Amino acid sequence: MDRNQHSVYLLNYHLVMVVKYRRKVINDEISEYLKHRFVVVGQAYGINLQEWNHDQDHVHVLFRATPHTEMAKFLNAYKSSSSRMVQKTISRNQAISLEISLLDTKLLLN
Repeated sequence: MDRNQHSVYLLNYHLVMVVKYRRKVINDEISEYLKHRFVVVGQAYGINLQEWNHDQDHVHVLFRATPHTEMAKFLNAYKSSSSRMVQKTISRNQAISLEISLLDTKLLLN
């Protein structure tokens, strides 16, 4: 349980990011990079990564956040920075696939 001055909270989220058209473009290298970007961007929004799992066409993320976390802003910042950085760092063919099939997200509140 986490605490503020006047409250106690436990906010666990399950985020599922699915590659557009379910294209099989996520390998271990891309998954590790996306995970690293999630941690880096998440620090600015008070988000703590709990668990990360992936398949070739989707990623499951379990994370914790504070009540003041602006989830929409975080997700937009994460998706845009991870897409931009993957295009710069991953080989050209994989980057083209990811650019075409940018991640769609679904967020489930536990």
